[in-house]
Amino acid sequence: MSFLLRFGAVCGALSGLFIAVPGALEAFTGETLATSLVIGVSPALALPLLTALHLAQRHAAGHLATSGYAVNVVGLGLFGAAAYALNVVLFPLGVTPAAPTRVVLLASAVVFAVGCVWFAAGMLRAGVHPRVPVWIYLVALPVFTLAARLPDTPLTSALHVLVGGALVWLAVSVNAKAVYPKAATSSSGTAAANSSSVATSAGS
Repeated sequence: MSFLLRFGAVCGALSGLFIAVPGALEAFTGETLATSLVIGVSPALALPLLTALHLAQRHAAGHLATSGYAVNVVGLGLFGAAAYALNVVLFPLGVTPAAPTRVVLLASAVVFAVGCVWFAAGMLRAGVHPRVPVWIYLVALPVFTLAARLPDTPLTSALHVLVGGALVWLAVSVNAKAVYPKAATSSSGTAAANSSSVATSAGS
């Protein structure tokens, strides 16, 4: 289990950096082959982070987080494939996707955006991960996803940096839970006990 958490943390940190650094550079250079290639592989590195985030909160996760994880994984698979095709294959060739392809790519982005909101809501409810990056995951990541093909501007670059930074922050949180698993489990148990006490008091 600790290996999966550490592996997810390392991959997540790389994914965040692969989004934030090229995104910051594109504010000055515009989209280049180098930045496009790096951003194109970042979703694949985010998949292990997604699994690690869910594993780290498994003791506190309810149906909302579990179902959100499932939708987010499927959406990330679809969006990751689309991002790879656009940034690694089509952009270097200078090819513009045909209309049916654009519709499928948009549908992939929508599924991923819904999964991000769903899973982030579950993470907020579980209360295991830091709330600030989880809120960024909930709000900024869907916007980032749907705005992925907009022209490069300082605003889109800032969005890249914000999303990448949130992923790195979450990766650090997951790594801490891999290094100190007993403390993480204890915290989850305490939170569950407190919730149970509140519910019992309310019932009486």
